[in-house]
Amino acid sequence: MLGLCLFLSIISTISNRNLPNEDASDHLSTIDKARLLEALHLKTTLGNQVWQGWGDMDTPVIVWNRSYEFLVNYKGKAPSGWSITDDKMSGQPYFRRVANEPQNFAVRVGDQWSASIATKQTTDVFLINAFQDTFPSPIKQIFPYRFLIQPSETQIGGLLHETFHVYQYQMAATLMTKAESIHKLGEQYETTSEIFRTEWKEESALLADALEAKTQAEKVDRVREFLAVRDARRKVNQLSPELIDYERWLEWEEGTAKYIEVAILKQASESTEYQPIPEMKTDPDFKSYQEFDRRWTQEIFQLRYQTSPGESQFYMTGMAQAFLLGDLMPDWKDKYWEDNVFLEDLLRMAIDK
Repeated sequence: MLGLCLFLSIISTISNRNLPNEDASDHLSTIDKARLLEALHLKTTLGNQVWQGWGDMDTPVIVWNRSYEFLVNYKGKAPSGWSITDDKMSGQPYFRRVANEPQNFAVRVGDQWSASIATKQTTDVFLINAFQDTFPSPIKQIFPYRFLIQPSETQIGGLLHETFHVYQYQMAATLMTKAESIHKLGEQYETTSEIFRTEWKEESALLADALEAKTQAEKVDRVREFLAVRDARRKVNQLSPELIDYERWLEWEEGTAKYIEVAILKQASESTEYQPIPEMKTDPDFKSYQEFDRRWTQEIFQLRYQTSPGESQFYMTGMAQAFLLGDLMPDWKDKYWEDNVFLEDLLRMAIDK
């Protein structure tokens, strides 16, 4: 056993020599361009099957590393603060600026909303560094960090998540403004929610049960239980209307975007006709959407056990409600844009039919 551990430690140490380095390039790499083009190709080809209208939206995109941001698919002259590069993507020039507190979200550039996301290499390095910071020195040297490197589908889905935020702004800017304003209550909610973590996990587990239900009747029963537990938790803990809205708006904003992120990968994995762009054949981290079942298992696990605290928990519960609505209320996306209609409200309508 000691010999086996020593052997595995040596293998892991050797593997760690080829880990990605911090990305500080002043231009997009060939593989970054391929992943970006594949994401836009996927949205254009299958996007309307996930959400009608979203697939047709032409979206500017910012891809960033720690040193620079790159703006592509932007129509018009260079916006203020950006300069044109001497590089091209699909025969078209793109813009660059020194990184200015970049983020993964929808970002205003000139008079247009753009989807913004880190390069895959930047994200991989961030995850590796985050884990390294938690380990003592001996473990830090031998931990197999290569297992943390995500498939390219994770970044592709993440980018399409951010394009949906752009779509939300285009379709319902007033609602998105409300959703964004609610984030200021995050610290207050975190303090308050300590007293009902058990009930919250029960709600999440019921949603996971509903997604895994074998029959429609069982699915409806689990949804009804979920709503009852949610209502009871809020009543017993005297949750204020503002904090109830905090939950509902985050599920509306981020949960639905998470649904898009996962649903488009599901659509690609199930399609018998969809073909990724040829350039993706050179991407060693691209799995041709054939590992979606593993991704779905991970999503259900995280939903059931809520392994990520903070706002990310609403990504999961909102995503789950959106998938359930796809089964229980096929026209739910038409009602989604109505003022003060949240995912849980649509679920109530669906099971009360």
